[in-house]
Amino acid sequence: MSHPLRSHRKPHKQPAAWPSYRGTAQLVGSSPGGTVTVYVDPTLGAQGKQNATDLMNGADVVVNDNNAIFGTPGGPVSVIVFALNGATDGTGGADHGGCDYQTGNAIEVCAAFGNSTRVLALFEAELSECSMGGKLCGVSTGEALSRWCAAKTSNNALADFASAPDWANAGYRDYVNTTDPTDQNPVSTGCGMAFISWLGAKQGSSLSAIAQGLVGLGGQGTFAQLSQTLINNANPWPAFLADVQGLAGGVTSDNPFGATF
Repeated sequence: MSHPLRSHRKPHKQPAAWPSYRGTAQLVGSSPGGTVTVYVDPTLGAQGKQNATDLMNGADVVVNDNNAIFGTPGGPVSVIVFALNGATDGTGGADHGGCDYQTGNAIEVCAAFGNSTRVLALFEAELSECSMGGKLCGVSTGEALSRWCAAKTSNNALADFASAPDWANAGYRDYVNTTDPTDQNPVSTGCGMAFISWLGAKQGSSLSAIAQGLVGLGGQGTFAQLSQTLINNANPWPAFLADVQGLAGGVTSDNPFGATF
């Protein structure tokens, strides 16, 4: 009996359901490491295909950086590039179904014509949430952490998403001792962004230590509890607030203290 010689590698399968995309996705290919499978909405044309190709080629660097931040290996994910919320400049954001590699491994990222670095940053924002293992889903600490991970791995390619100025303009509300049970409030997210900047620049904490510390605390944990773990200070709010209010130029970005991580 003659048997045809075929590769034992399984063909890539499109996820059963993307979070919101309802078109017919076109497979672009897999990252060199094989853990990221990339699709594109073919109606985007050449510029969308270029975004997706750049994402495919650069995804392994993002994955490796992300794994180093969280100290754990991730899992396989599928990503589609399309005009999320109708945008093609990256401002449509990104989305996925859950905050782990089982429920959130179908990731959607907005196209950013001519600027694929933004696409890679959006990918990391969602990938980092998968690495949180469901422990920080839908809370302000997790949202701030995911945005810092995206900034770290992309040289702050999403600077226009800054929310720390919103927090300052709202009157410096205390989301250090309290965690907001939502990831949709720019004020609480902004407080977290500024606090992580402070931990890095003023207290010498690494982003990896911050990430792993927050994951360990879970969704009920606070930045104050993280501070106790990292710098042995259970009440960092007074010092943090004094340093914020002492900034000569005020809070104009998500990294007001200039943390380099």
